[in-house]
Amino acid sequence: MTNLRASTPPYYAVIFSSQLRPVDGDDYAKTAEHMEALAKTMPGYLGIESARGEGGFGITISYWESEEAIANWKKQVEHRKAQQRGRNDWYENYDVHVAKVERAYSMKKAR
Repeated sequence: MTNLRASTPPYYAVIFSSQLRPVDGDDYAKTAEHMEALAKTMPGYLGIESARGEGGFGITISYWESEEAIANWKKQVEHRKAQQRGRNDWYENYDVHVAKVERAYSMKKAR
């Protein structure tokens, strides 16, 4: 389930897939929560979806109004520090893909 604010395409998705090293999960989780809260304050932020499996593989997709908004998030000072910690301490590997969302739809069962 996404917490994407109602938005009409086109918009952008930053898809971050990663494999965690065996690390202090509490420190990682606290930083991830802080980064999500910080992203919400950034102009152009639309929402986020995230999942992590027991083996440490995870995918986080953040949604943005523009490529400029993505660039501003990437260079945000606290985010830059978290990126460095990720490279040094948390991730075995990761991939980032930026995609333009041209079409979107959803389904929700009535209860």
